[in-house]
Amino acid sequence: MGPSRWFAVGSEAGTDPEAGARAAEQALLHEDAKLLVVFCPPSEDLPGLLRGVRARCGAASLIGCTTAGEIATGASSDARVVVAALGGEGFAVRTAAGTDASRDLRAAGEEAARCLEPDERRPYRALMLLTDGLAGDQQEIVRGAHSALGSAVPLVGGCAGDDLKMTRTFQFHDDRVLSDCVVGAGISSDAPLGIGVRHGWRAVGEPMLVTRSGGNRVYTLDDRPALDVYLERLGAGGVGLAPEELTSLALTHPLGLSRPSGEEQVRLIGGGDFEERSLTCIAEVPQGALVRMMEGDAASVLDATDAACEDSLTALDGHPPLGMLAFDCIARRSVLGEHRIENEIGRLAASAGGAPVAGFYTYGEIARTRGTRGFHNQTLVVLSIA
Repeated sequence: MGPSRWFAVGSEAGTDPEAGARAAEQALLHEDAKLLVVFCPPSEDLPGLLRGVRARCGAASLIGCTTAGEIATGASSDARVVVAALGGEGFAVRTAAGTDASRDLRAAGEEAARCLEPDERRPYRALMLLTDGLAGDQQEIVRGAHSALGSAVPLVGGCAGDDLKMTRTFQFHDDRVLSDCVVGAGISSDAPLGIGVRHGWRAVGEPMLVTRSGGNRVYTLDDRPALDVYLERLGAGGVGLAPEELTSLALTHPLGLSRPSGEEQVRLIGGGDFEERSLTCIAEVPQGALVRMMEGDAASVLDATDAACEDSLTALDGHPPLGMLAFDCIARRSVLGEHRIENEIGRLAASAGGAPVAGFYTYGEIARTRGTRGFHNQTLVVLSIA
């Protein structure tokens, strides 16, 4: 038998079954794994990759998703399978999947959340959610999880990616490759679980009033077509602009949704309708809200990385981390540029004090330690595990 609690990470270049098997072998330090979390790029043989992982992990529960880039300490590139494993008698884990999420996002979040049952022997609990960020307003998934668990259980996780194609993402649950789905892992532990969340963006320019919106669609800003107003604020002409060019622009220029606290909540623009001149966001932008353009730079993004790690470690009440899971928005990666990605991963590793780190670049992030709100955009969320 291994220690009462352990956490390990494996990573292997490639997306074939052999790569999955090798990454799983690296992560499975002991035989009593309770949960495997798998991150990988989209590929043509995701079922085969998953079979490779499952061939090594026995009866351990498994969740995971495709990404817009993978994170692993010691890894030198993307396009790899990353497997994080936790185990030992100090953990209890159950998993679930909410399918057909786009039909009823709140119901899918509630179904996934019901995997977490009270565990009186282990005082620390959290629900990890991996979702399809293209399915609609992700805040509805958080509301569904809240309806199942209440406000006392922290939520953490992120939205699957597809390397910025923005067409289809995939989620994994045990032996199944799914899409349009929410997968959840309810984790109970006899030591603390800490969550940190920071974004590093700042508001610029005058506020704009959302004069017409519905769900995650923004139709007009200041009574004018939202896409036109947005592009004007960026100084970018809309004539001849391709959808992929809008996606690229939006990665580094999100909207900031004003909150009573005075802090803007970031909203990623996932695309636009060039005929009706509207914007599509990953989460709700309410009609009547004030929004502002947001900007950031490498320094502000890296400062937020340090702060998120510090917040998550502080929540461990002095316990050293066994490891970290990082859910990092692809937009923050775009600000850093490829040459600074290793800098950010190095900062994650340094904060972990040598403990392993795994994660992925997301289309949205989930972090809630109190209240009902918990969906974020263009943010880093860190889960530290003691």
